[in-house]
Amino acid sequence: MNYGFVKVAAASPHVRVGDCKFNTERIEGQIAIADGKGVQIIVFPELSITGYTCGDLFGQQLLLEEAEMGLIQILNNTRQLDIISIIGMPIVVDSTLVNAAVVIQKGKVLGAVAKTYLPNYKEFYEQRWFTSSTQLTRNNVRLCGQIIPIGANLLFETSSTTFGIEICEDLWATIPPSSALALQGAEIIFNMSADNEGIGKHNYVCSLISQQSARCISGYVFASCGFGESTTDVVFAGNGIIYENGTQLAHSERFSIKEQLTISEIDIERIRAERRVNTTYAANRGNLGRLDPIRIYTEFVNKRELTLTRPINPHPFIPQGAELNERCEEVFSIQVSALAQRLKHTEAKTAVIGISGGLDSTLALLVCVKTYDKLGLSRKDILGITMPGFGTTDRTYLNAIELMKSLGISMREISIKEACIQHFKDINHDINVHDVTYENSQARERTQILMDIANQTRGMVIGTGDLSELALGWATYNGDHMSMYGINSSIPKTLVRHLVQWVAENEIDNTSQKTLLDIVDTPISPELIPADENGEINQRTEDLVGPYELHDFFLYYVLRFGFRPSKIFFLATTAFKGSYDDETIKKWLQTFFRRFFTQQFKRSCLPDGPKVGSISISPRGDWRMPSDASPASWLKECEKL
Repeated sequence: MNYGFVKVAAASPHVRVGDCKFNTERIEGQIAIADGKGVQIIVFPELSITGYTCGDLFGQQLLLEEAEMGLIQILNNTRQLDIISIIGMPIVVDSTLVNAAVVIQKGKVLGAVAKTYLPNYKEFYEQRWFTSSTQLTRNNVRLCGQIIPIGANLLFETSSTTFGIEICEDLWATIPPSSALALQGAEIIFNMSADNEGIGKHNYVCSLISQQSARCISGYVFASCGFGESTTDVVFAGNGIIYENGTQLAHSERFSIKEQLTISEIDIERIRAERRVNTTYAANRGNLGRLDPIRIYTEFVNKRELTLTRPINPHPFIPQGAELNERCEEVFSIQVSALAQRLKHTEAKTAVIGISGGLDSTLALLVCVKTYDKLGLSRKDILGITMPGFGTTDRTYLNAIELMKSLGISMREISIKEACIQHFKDINHDINVHDVTYENSQARERTQILMDIANQTRGMVIGTGDLSELALGWATYNGDHMSMYGINSSIPKTLVRHLVQWVAENEIDNTSQKTLLDIVDTPISPELIPADENGEINQRTEDLVGPYELHDFFLYYVLRFGFRPSKIFFLATTAFKGSYDDETIKKWLQTFFRRFFTQQFKRSCLPDGPKVGSISISPRGDWRMPSDASPASWLKECEKL
């Protein structure tokens, strides 16, 4: 199985201007290399058989005939290969010349896409030699002894994907041809280009490709001329660039004097999932899908065993490098703005929050503090309640106390032990049996205390539970599951830790920083079971429910793209190679799907809370699922892994 991935390549071969024989041999060589690497579709630069910078040589009969002979040679020498190749060359159509992308496979010419927008300004003079696709009076042409379709509205359908082609300047148009091609079903756009270099131009080109691939919800493969093109007036850097829905997957080395193949995999299932849920895409297709495309069906491309070259981030909610700080600042600002609006609207006099010394309650408290500062309110109106129970350790207790003191909020300590002991007597539960009743009773007692104090003070209970806990149902129904505003409800556990650390390093005083950094290093635990003989945490969440980094990875691909278990497993084994073996990943993937389905009833009645990223499980917004949906199909597929 290829899991919906299509392996593509942007080629940058050596070229000699006007030497079709040399260029043909270089193209053949790169096709063979790409085929050996499992590439299914390869695109070459603009006018790659002749060279782009031929100038008035395009008017020479010999050059045009040599170009066609070169294509015949490529057809003959690659006929045994499955790979689809997109090659640039001039084609004569009714005594006019078009700048074309010729698509070939297994010795056949499938079609030719003619360039629509011919630049004729500054250093470009293409209208001197070529005719636009809009001026063609026929939709077929004889090439290499075959009658083939030609035009700008060709779609090529493989067994795995549908793709379209535009040529260089077409991308720079106000409405590029790729926009219409995508609306007609093209999932990958290939662009053969002769994009010359200039100061700052490369970043602009990448921005164009990124935006167009995002706007079209498509893959975009860009191959531009490189070493060997004439440098009489301009320089070409040999750019090979591959994007998927706005994200760069691969790029070549700029200004290399070596031949290059830029290879990556476009996730077609991901593109289709994005388009299915994006109703604007369907509406736009209905309103503006004005092309009547010519559909060309290719032969089957062998699906070899897939080896991914594109990176798979094991922590999809956490960006890398400087972007992480930007992400944390933005998420924290969204939380603060959301809570400020809710407090103003409800005219709450206090914000009541249970402080455990763990990550989630710490983040919620930090949001409260910054919100009160923003509103110009006294931090003393934030009521931090620490409620030690049977499993509370000195480390979390002291961190909770120190943090509340250093932040200058009001603080109360209310032990839940006596109330829980009485409750166990009332329901005839043996206190020595540390089962779910033992644990949940403590969680519900804490919630009752918070709710009643909020009533006393005309306040609002601020929820602390995060997205990962809610997805797994790792919350006590009507206990920590419930609040009056769930400020962390769409933030995954893996991001919570980074948020707290970011606040510690950027937004807080030195005394609070020390406590926050220790909280970041504290093992995740509900602390409902008594500590061990050394007073250390005896109940580690990830030992019981599984590593949160795995569950967040699963959650991202389930909710964001609707991937099936086998594909998520494949991606996880790639992303976490060297960290978890296949059996471990399979075990926790089964746990994820079992809990995700069976715990939906908890998510069906969640309190309000702000959406901060691309994923939310609010029953009023992003995720509406029946509480009695069956996980059988998902678990059955997990068993087959």
